[in-house]
Amino acid sequence: MKQVLLISGPNLNLLGEREPEIYGESTLDDYVTRAESVAAEYGYELIHRQYNDEGSIVEEIQLARNTYLGIIINPGALTHYGWSIHDALAAFEGPVIELHLSNPNARESWRHTSVVAPVATGSIIGLGGYGYELAVHALADALK
Repeated sequence: MKQVLLISGPNLNLLGEREPEIYGESTLDDYVTRAESVAAEYGYELIHRQYNDEGSIVEEIQLARNTYLGIIINPGALTHYGWSIHDALAAFEGPVIELHLSNPNARESWRHTSVVAPVATGSIIGLGGYGYELAVHALADALK
């Protein structure tokens, strides 16, 4: 089966517990399950990895170059300063969809800049858990 990768960044393992007024009450597993279901409709196997450190995310992206057709990434706070993630994604030849549960542009000013966006095919922000489903649809469309 064709595989696509979903990478979740720091603190996303705390979804459902951490700031539910911003991120909702669903867990990361809930969102991943939704994304896996949509991926299966396209004939893709969605592989999920969650890391709380930048280096592991970079290593996963580097490994993805020869394994996965595309990447969906929610880099969490690393969105705003994870230049090594930017560089690793720039070396990935498939489509990349940037994903955020909340809308960073409607939050603190330090969240308004994404170092991931310039190397992403597109970004889905502010649509909560539904964004995970939309990210898979967007990735599948980019893979056509």
